[in-house]
Amino acid sequence: MSQADGARAKRISASGPTDAPWLRILGTSLAWTGIPAAAAAAAALIAGPGPAGAASVAFGWGLIALFFGLSLVVGHVVGRKNPSGAIGMFAVTYAVKVVGFAVALWSVGVPEWLERPWFAFAALGTVVIWQVAEIRAFSRTRQLIYNDVSAPTDDAAKGA
Repeated sequence: MSQADGARAKRISASGPTDAPWLRILGTSLAWTGIPAAAAAAAALIAGPGPAGAASVAFGWGLIALFFGLSLVVGHVVGRKNPSGAIGMFAVTYAVKVVGFAVALWSVGVPEWLERPWFAFAALGTVVIWQVAEIRAFSRTRQLIYNDVSAPTDDAAKGA
């Protein structure tokens, strides 16, 4: 091995799976959606319908962030005790939250102050941006595909 290869081997090392990526994904998604939502709320406040428009944007963003963040929190909680089951629970929670979101909107109804276009565009924009941020953040995690844990060597069994 040359000296250059030896130096490169010291700098590059294998890494294992990312431990509990769920809260980092949540933070990324909140940041990616919160900044445009704040800008939209400011636009609604200044150039749009005023405080009702800003509140509608905040309400749209908040509902999506709450329901989408729920599955990431469940993934984190389950992943701490059962890392291999975290993705399964994440998927189940994803399906349950869609129904919960519909029930919440249906039961609450439309408040008098809600500006429907500002709410709808904020919620739709948040969904699209959240999905992009979530997929991008998840794609940057390292997942253990194969159980590469080496078996302990028992020298006594080999007759050593």
